[in-house]
Amino acid sequence: MNARRITPVILSGGAGTRLWPLSREHYPKQLLALSGPRSMLEETLQRFTDATRFPPPLIITNEALRFPVAEQLLHSGMTGGSIVLEPVARNTAPAVAAAALMAVAADPEAMILVVASDHVIGDIPGFLGRVQAALPAAQAGRLITFSIIPTRPETGYGYIHHGAPLAGHPELFDVAAFVEKPDVERAQRFVAAGDYFWNSGMFLFSAQTFLDELALHAPAVLEAAGRSLAERQTDPQFVRLGAEAFAASPKISVDYAVMEHTDRAATIPCDIGWADVGSWGELWAIADKDADGNVVIGDGMAERARNCYIRSDHKLVAVLGIDDLVVISTDDAVLVMPRQRSQDTRLVVDRLRDAKRSELTSHSRVLRPWGSYQSIQTGERF
Repeated sequence: MNARRITPVILSGGAGTRLWPLSREHYPKQLLALSGPRSMLEETLQRFTDATRFPPPLIITNEALRFPVAEQLLHSGMTGGSIVLEPVARNTAPAVAAAALMAVAADPEAMILVVASDHVIGDIPGFLGRVQAALPAAQAGRLITFSIIPTRPETGYGYIHHGAPLAGHPELFDVAAFVEKPDVERAQRFVAAGDYFWNSGMFLFSAQTFLDELALHAPAVLEAAGRSLAERQTDPQFVRLGAEAFAASPKISVDYAVMEHTDRAATIPCDIGWADVGSWGELWAIADKDADGNVVIGDGMAERARNCYIRSDHKLVAVLGIDDLVVISTDDAVLVMPRQRSQDTRLVVDRLRDAKRSELTSHSRVLRPWGSYQSIQTGERF
């Protein structure tokens, strides 16, 4: 088949709470520089700068993040690109449905590559090579998901059970099953078996094929996305989907809506230095460490400590005689927890939400299109 350009669909919403206190609801992790000098969104955009292979991307985000996303798109140097605003959060399937409808309207044979804006990929050429290897099967009507060769028995990821090799496409496999996040014992069995890989949540498919399968397996999602797109409001920067229509969609992921039901699912295994940065423990795992296994970012020091993740964005943080801890300090909050419990940050987040604490939603310095403002002191009646 003829090679053709692939439209990147970059999902950049999310609540921004798994990496609290550095990440907040109004300024979540994809807008932060967590794994390099650029933000995670900018790192994602940089993967698609080759205009011969990729047209300008579709970025799906929400109203609260529209200006920082637009600023980072501009800062990335990428011209073009559309920022599509979800009026409410409805998980990934409605967002991808709206993007697929937009892509098909521009090109009935459009191919789309769905990625998250908060993933780390260490081997960019390897990733792009896997995309090209999967393209012929996607053009032939398969819905491709990218599975990651596991490096450890991870309990924070879902898994894909590989089936038989895909006829005519020796690097791809049928999907035997999607498996929810396992406990430690099951994760160990999966890794030992050798045919269970991490589910990256990245997809490649013909936009029309995805819409056809959505109509078959989740028609309410397609109907809501279509109506929200018909009712959209467009200005030079943003496409605002119709709020009432979009809110009528079921809240459901691409996996649950389509991939677990379709007979067109296939997967391509990848060894590309991938990580879904969903916890402080994950950031520790992928970061460069000192001789004692510590990661120290910002103004911090570790004395007689081992395997700790220490990050300060404000004042000096010094730790002594501790092992396997996460210590995060911002100018208005401090988080300390065992590194093995870094998936449990949500417990603190839930307490903050119940108490209606502003530290959950915003940093003390709040960015606006015209600049920023910073809260110095908050107290009773002021």
